[in-house]
Amino acid sequence: MAAKDRDRFSTATRLRLLGEQTAARVYRSQTRRQARRSRLTGRAALLALVLCTMVVALAYPMRQYVSQRAEISDLERQQRQARERVEQLRDLKARWQDDAYAQAQIRQRLHYVLPGETGYVVIDPDAAKQARADQGAAHRPWYANVWDGVDRSDAADQ
Repeated sequence: MAAKDRDRFSTATRLRLLGEQTAARVYRSQTRRQARRSRLTGRAALLALVLCTMVVALAYPMRQYVSQRAEISDLERQQRQARERVEQLRDLKARWQDDAYAQAQIRQRLHYVLPGETGYVVIDPDAAKQARADQGAAHRPWYANVWDGVDRSDAADQ
C-alpha cells in the first residue's frame, strides 16, 4: 500500500493524470466547437461571393444583349416592310408609265371626257339632302355646328 500511495503522488502519475484531464477538456471543447460551427466554410463563402459577383457583373451586359437583339429584329422587320413598299411603288410607277392606265385614271379621278363624249355626274340623293341641311347651319353659332358634326360622326360609326 505504501508503494501505491507513493505511486499516487509521484510526478509521473500526476503528469499522466494532468495529460488525461487536459485531453478530455480539449476533446470536449472540440466537439462543442464542431456542434456550433456552421456548415459554411471559408471556401464556400468565397465561392458564393465569386458567383454573386459574376451574376451582378453579367446582368447588365445580358440585358443589353437581349434588348439589342430585339431592336435588331424590329429593324429587320421594318426593312422588310420598306422593301415591300418599294416594290409596290415600283409597280405603281410602271403602271403610270403606261399611257392607257394614266388616261383611265385621269378620266376616272378628274372626270375628264374625250372629245365627242358626254360627261355625266350622278349625285347621291343622301348627299344632296345633307348639303341642304348644312345650309341652315350658317345661321347658328359655330360651336353648335361643331357639336352636330361630332354627333353625326358618332352616329356614322355605330
